[in-house]
Amino acid sequence: MNEKKECLTLAIESSCDETSAAVLVGGRTILSNIIATQIPVHQKFGGVVPEIASRKHIVNIMPVIDEALREAKVELSELDQIAVTYGPGLVGALLVGVSAAKALAFSLDIPLVGVNHLEGHIFANFLAHKNLKPPFVALVVSGGHTSLVQVSDYNSFKLIGQTRDDAAGEAFDKVARVMGLPYPGGPQIDKLAREGNADAINFPQALREKGNFEFSFSGLKSAVLNYLHNMEQKGLEVNKADVAASFQKAVVDVLVDKAIRAVRRAGMQQLVLAGGVAANSSLEGSLREAAVAAGIDFYYPDRILCTDNAAMIGCRAYYQSQHQEFSDLYLNAVPGLALSDK
Repeated sequence: MNEKKECLTLAIESSCDETSAAVLVGGRTILSNIIATQIPVHQKFGGVVPEIASRKHIVNIMPVIDEALREAKVELSELDQIAVTYGPGLVGALLVGVSAAKALAFSLDIPLVGVNHLEGHIFANFLAHKNLKPPFVALVVSGGHTSLVQVSDYNSFKLIGQTRDDAAGEAFDKVARVMGLPYPGGPQIDKLAREGNADAINFPQALREKGNFEFSFSGLKSAVLNYLHNMEQKGLEVNKADVAASFQKAVVDVLVDKAIRAVRRAGMQQLVLAGGVAANSSLEGSLREAAVAAGIDFYYPDRILCTDNAAMIGCRAYYQSQHQEFSDLYLNAVPGLALSDK
């Protein structure tokens, strides 16, 4: 398959709390990208409830696929391949998408492509920037993962470093919850931080030694919790905006510093940002500023492509099919799927 034949891909994403389906022509042209979010459902619980998420995916999956095909003006019989996220993520949620994808691939007798969700996030940048090509270093920052990845080719990845404990997005959500902010916490912290002083509180930044490209945010999270607890014990009023700004600065400073150093060590000229936390305005702005100062080309996807979506899965699947990386009908959900070197 190649772009000249206008390969039509139906892609499905259901790794967490968004049910999404997209239709792509070739690798980079989106005909439709439908996303059904469950945020209002999980908001009352302060976070995603896996069992509820799975049940909502079952309800949403076929209507979302139908809408994606209708908006793209494509019939099932015209499709050339089916792509689906098979990990990492919530096992029940993943199984809904994988089951739907396998059923469609079998009934239509067309290839099935299982996609690593993290690779999909990186490839969102190819949809946003038509001229972007490897090699580059990718900083993937989401609710479940924080990784630096060297992308040498469309199908060649090398993990430079990742988090040892909490992901950056997870830390954002946990701190927001303790501060009484609504779910999802990341955007709330970002919004509140704009009103605060980022230098008001000196929160710790772990693993800053030279040559270390791993991350750790559990200590930072604990430091924020201890600060809030101590202020409460002393009967002092907490300036939540200052806490949000200082916490966010501690996270962003580490991410930016390591990303720039990773690009230099790899001897590359391009840096891309990906994942749900990529939508954080401070991270995007600080990374762009640091990249300009270092003479590095910086790429960042549209905000709709930062979140979990099927278009990025379809883009990744296209390049996998070019490399003859197909899945059989025994494809299963792998909730702990890692971003392995290849």
